[in-house]
Amino acid sequence: MLDKNKKQAVSHSDPGFALGRHITIEYYDCASDVLLDKVRVEKILLKAAIDSGATIISSSFHQFEPQGVSGVVIIAESHFTVHAWPEHDYAAVDIFTCADNIDLDTAIHSIEAQFSSKRVFISSDQNRGILQPGLNSRMANRNEKVMDRPTLPIAWKKVCENTNPWGLSTSVDVYDCSPDMINDPGHIKNFVFGLCGLLGIENKQNSSEVYYDENKTSAGFSMTRSIETSGISGHFAHATHTAYLDIFSCNSYEPRELAEFSLLYFRGSHYKMQVALRQ
Repeated sequence: MLDKNKKQAVSHSDPGFALGRHITIEYYDCASDVLLDKVRVEKILLKAAIDSGATIISSSFHQFEPQGVSGVVIIAESHFTVHAWPEHDYAAVDIFTCADNIDLDTAIHSIEAQFSSKRVFISSDQNRGILQPGLNSRMANRNEKVMDRPTLPIAWKKVCENTNPWGLSTSVDVYDCSPDMINDPGHIKNFVFGLCGLLGIENKQNSSEVYYDENKTSAGFSMTRSIETSGISGHFAHATHTAYLDIFSCNSYEPRELAEFSLLYFRGSHYKMQVALRQ
């Protein structure tokens, strides 16, 4: 460990002494083309670390399939991390520092500018490793299970279990689709068949309707499929090579699974997704 990372375990009358500071920052309404690119995201985190006065040791970033980026920049003073959701134009960033010389405001604004984020929130600001006399005697929660603590669910099926909505509605836009796929009514019908399987809908009656829209601004195939308390619709625009899908079902499902299935089926480059509970 570098000498400058070591803190002396001295006794302080001031209870505010800590080994480190940990902040989490939420970046909303970011440029999705940036969050889709692992190389750009890594350069942004590295620049923010340099701008803040941190000493960079190493970095490691990963591009997920079909989309998403996670990465960490190890600094002599601790780390910067990021997890990006391009489908929501959102990135979660953590900065941990065990030194007082890191300019956190500079780092936060550097990332904000490079992500083109329109909304930025500091969701937590914590002292880590608080050193003060008698701390062990007050650790009443040391045996508490983390999974038992009340938190917001991160799976939509769990949300449905907790709120019991009438239905779940998902809008998915799939970009840069294969023209061969979105220009073929047969491929579109097969897509709906596969989507019904994911939704747990039996594909027996009321087969999908696919028709061509000749409107200059929206030329392309459109599709509708309805059965009982579920419905699927979509438009496949020739001009933009984009599939615009709307999926509604009273059966619980994971929207991300449908979005990724749609992306892979139409051979798109990336997708955007919005989800709504219908009460």
